[in-house]
Amino acid sequence: MPYDVLSLLRGTDVPLYLAPQAGVSESPFRRLCRRFGADVLVSEFVSAAGIVMNSKRSRDYLRFDEVERPIGIQIFGADPVMMGDAAAFVAEAFGPDFIDINFGCPVKKVVKRNGGSGCLRDLDLVDSIIRAVDAATPLPTTVKIRSGFNEQTRDPVGIGLRCQDAGAQAICLHARTRADMYSGHARWSEIADLVEALEIPVIGNGDVNSGEDARRMRDETGCAAIMIARGSHGDPWIFRQARAALNGDPIPGEPDVDERFAICLEHARNAIAFERNPERAIIDFRKHLGWYTKGLPDGRRLRTELFQSTTLQDVEQMLEAYREEHLGAGVV
Repeated sequence: MPYDVLSLLRGTDVPLYLAPQAGVSESPFRRLCRRFGADVLVSEFVSAAGIVMNSKRSRDYLRFDEVERPIGIQIFGADPVMMGDAAAFVAEAFGPDFIDINFGCPVKKVVKRNGGSGCLRDLDLVDSIIRAVDAATPLPTTVKIRSGFNEQTRDPVGIGLRCQDAGAQAICLHARTRADMYSGHARWSEIADLVEALEIPVIGNGDVNSGEDARRMRDETGCAAIMIARGSHGDPWIFRQARAALNGDPIPGEPDVDERFAICLEHARNAIAFERNPERAIIDFRKHLGWYTKGLPDGRRLRTELFQSTTLQDVEQMLEAYREEHLGAGVV
C-alpha cells in the first residue's frame, strides 16, 4: 500500500531522506540506509525515454522491495508528454509512494539533452513537465531543483514558486547552481528563503556530512526534511547519527573496523543478489569499497588491492587480511 509521505513531511519530526544518486542509490544501499534510520528513500534517477521505450536497464532501476516504503521513483527528461507517460507507467506498474522529478542533475550528458538542471534554463518547460506528470498519476508529484542554472539565473525562490504553482507538492533544494557542480558551499540561507516563501514542504539538501550538520540545517533553515547525498557514501550510519542529533541525544560514534567491514560485506552480498551477475556486481561495487575504507590506516594500499577484486571471496579475504595485520599490530 502506498505510504502518505506528505503527512510525514508535515509531522513534528524532521524526516531524513536518502538522495537519488546514480550508481549509488540502488535497492541494496537504500535498504541498508533504511536500517540505519533513513525515513524516506528515493531511487536512482531514471530516464523517462528509457522507461517509455521499454529499456530493460531503465526498468531495472525501478525495482524496489516493500520494506523500502516510503519510496519515490525519480524520473528525468525534457519532453512533458514523455515524462507524463513515464510517470503513468511507473505509478501503475510499480506503485511507489510518490513520483519525483529531477531538475537538479548537473552531469553534462544529462544537461546537454536539456534534462536535469538543464531544464532550469526554461521555467516554462519546468512548468509544463510538472503539470504533465501531476496529471498523469494520482501519486504526489515532488521535485528536486538547484538554485539556478548558473549565477546569472540564480533564483531558487522564483523557481520554487513556479514549481509550486504547477502542482509540485514538495520541493527539495540543493542550494548550489548547476555551474557550481559540487564545489564551494551550499547556501543554506536559500533553503530558509524557500521555506519562508512557499506553502509546500521544503527539503534541504547540500553539505550534510555529519549528524551535527543535519541538526544545524534544521535549525538554520526550518526545512521540513533533510536529504543526505554524498555524506552517505560508505557511511550509511550517518542516518543514525543525524537522528540522534535531531532528537538532542548523544551522537553515536563511528563504527570500529569490525563493524565497518561487516556492514560493507552485508552491502556487497545484497548487491550481488540484486544484480544477478556476481562479477558485474563486484566491479560496480568497487566504488563502495573505496568509500568504506576511506580514512583507515594504510587505506590507500587496501583500496588498490580491493579495486582489483572480481569476486566476493576476493573482497572477504582482503578485508580479513587487513584486519588481522592491523588489529594484530594494534593500529585499528
